[in-house]
Amino acid sequence: MTTFRLHRPARALLAAAGLSAALAVTGCAPLVQPVIEDRGYIFDPADLAKLQPGASKEQVRTVMGSPSTVSTVDGEAWYYISSRFETLMFYPPKEIERTVAAVYFDKTEAVQEVAYYGLEDGQIVNFVDRTTPTRGKELTILGQLFGNLGRFNNPGSSIPSVGTGDPRTRR
Repeated sequence: MTTFRLHRPARALLAAAGLSAALAVTGCAPLVQPVIEDRGYIFDPADLAKLQPGASKEQVRTVMGSPSTVSTVDGEAWYYISSRFETLMFYPPKEIERTVAAVYFDKTEAVQEVAYYGLEDGQIVNFVDRTTPTRGKELTILGQLFGNLGRFNNPGSSIPSVGTGDPRTRR
């Protein structure tokens, strides 16, 4: 009986091919799982089913709790807002799901309608922009540096240079 035996270079080549195949398979798997967090009101389907037209504001508050926000015009609508965010490593959180339950009241403060909205129904509004708009033209760093050339020690400027002016008026 004869046995099949690989030579040393063939064994090294076969080991390298196996190692590269194993690395390719593990390289396709995600190494870091995203962090999912819920923010805002946590909806309970049983509570949402209890909201019926004609219920009073106190009944809604008893079932749902305090709203996330109230409409600014006479408090005719209460909004319960829930969002789900996904954070992957060092990237900023990304909103992947949003649910808004809007409870509309009529003039007698009874529930008129309950509406549900999702992320696709909304529009992202940035309340805090963190930038201040300025007038004029935007200058690059080179434009700022070269624009100041010749402005120093100008005899017509309002800031006196050292050694100029009447010595009697110096303090």
